[in-house]
Amino acid sequence: MTEARIFLIGAGPGDPSLLTVKGHRYLTTADVVVYDHLVHQQMLSLVRPDAETIDVGPAAPRPLEQDAICLLLAEKAREGKTVARLKWGDPFVFDSGGKEALFLHEQGLGFEVVPGIPSSIGSPAYAGIPVTYPEAGDTLTLVRGHEGDTSVPPRVAWSRLARVKGTIVTYATGPQLAAMVKALRRHGRPASEPAALIYRGTLPSQHTIQGTLEEVEKLVSRPAHREAAVLVVGRVAALRDHLRWYDTRPLFGMRIVVTRARAQAAELVTRLAQLGADPIEAPTIQIVPPEDPAPLDDACAQIASFDWVVFTSANAVSHFMHHLLAGPGDVRDLKGVQLCAVGPVTAEALARYGITIDLVPDEYRAEAVIRALGVDRDLTGRRVLLPRADLARDLLPEKLRQAGADVTAVIAYQTAPVDLEAVGGSDIYRMLLEQRVDLVTFTSGSSVRNFVTALGTDQAADLLKRVDVACIGPVTADEATRLDISTTIMPSEYTVPAMVRAIVEHVQVRRRDKEGD
Repeated sequence: MTEARIFLIGAGPGDPSLLTVKGHRYLTTADVVVYDHLVHQQMLSLVRPDAETIDVGPAAPRPLEQDAICLLLAEKAREGKTVARLKWGDPFVFDSGGKEALFLHEQGLGFEVVPGIPSSIGSPAYAGIPVTYPEAGDTLTLVRGHEGDTSVPPRVAWSRLARVKGTIVTYATGPQLAAMVKALRRHGRPASEPAALIYRGTLPSQHTIQGTLEEVEKLVSRPAHREAAVLVVGRVAALRDHLRWYDTRPLFGMRIVVTRARAQAAELVTRLAQLGADPIEAPTIQIVPPEDPAPLDDACAQIASFDWVVFTSANAVSHFMHHLLAGPGDVRDLKGVQLCAVGPVTAEALARYGITIDLVPDEYRAEAVIRALGVDRDLTGRRVLLPRADLARDLLPEKLRQAGADVTAVIAYQTAPVDLEAVGGSDIYRMLLEQRVDLVTFTSGSSVRNFVTALGTDQAADLLKRVDVACIGPVTADEATRLDISTTIMPSEYTVPAMVRAIVEHVQVRRRDKEGD
């Protein structure tokens, strides 16, 4: 058999962060990715931009039968390409992974199996249900279900299964779940036995229903009840009341749009996700180098001639330091130059270079710099370098000049608009229109402007009246107000962590008010 060029990778039950380290490595290096329809779209963002992606699920433009999928894998491997076959759950647990692997073996093609977390294990865990427990029986039975419309139960010995003391887990659509529960009840499984249904397990939209087996039977027997779910039958289902952890988080289930540049959105997205939210990335801006880098290069070359360098953002720090270190100088050229960082994030960006910071204003906005620099300091004739964004306000350099400073403002980076349509803008518009978004976040005035431009000025103002809007600070909120958008949430400190805390506090108050009604 040849060296492995095909990797059968388990994607897990839904949450993209549950992909294994090995699965991540193979997925990010593959030339071709063949994936199932239940695989989370965020996982596909890990794929190389030049890699070919092929959807073979039933909702694909050209869905493939299983035999055709096997032939496709073989064909791509024979072309000399590395193929990642991304499969929902685990490839070898009630999936076609075994059939695909056997076909590849018969074709003499090398393959490797990367296990994933099966939905029958991961979904109950996220619902606070351990599928085994010392006092809940010594067996765990996984029963194959189907996603189709069949109402025929799987061919198992139901009379024996009903008598086995332990946990039964299956994944199927409503009609087949109804048939399974009826079969269990008909063969003696107690009507009072604890049971649970877990929909969209491990995702922020996860919904869990628990009750007795009889209550679950009535629910899944309804004609309109067709959505697929994981069914857990056994004493372990009763432990959910004590072990819930996922759907009790403060932002659980909230859809929050993140408009920050994708390269910088990770912190906000991660914090929101950890608190249970469903972050939807819709970057409206991107950070790019200045069109003309000469003024910044000249400033770096003359850095020793400045008395102060004032940084108002982490972006300014990274672009300034990149130019400084790319030239003939280094950080030692900053000796004798006093450094001001607006906000802890900016200060942290400077600290990464091992640089001592002389001043961090108490407030994290440009106006506070003026007050801080003016206290006990004579700015007359002082040379101040201000590396900043191309769209930055002129207030700070003007005030510094009024205080007597000789200010050199140079463009360190530019904010360029992103085609929102190319990153799911039409979906964002539709979600806002259908009121499937709870909150929209803005971390800069440019992100507000570009978001409004992408949706249309009048449409954006109308759509955003229906949701909460969080702005990181007053400058961003002022821009929103100018565009007829009301800010619902603004932190007292103008940082991402503070904004997330403010969102949590706002949501908790709203939920308490609803409970009190």
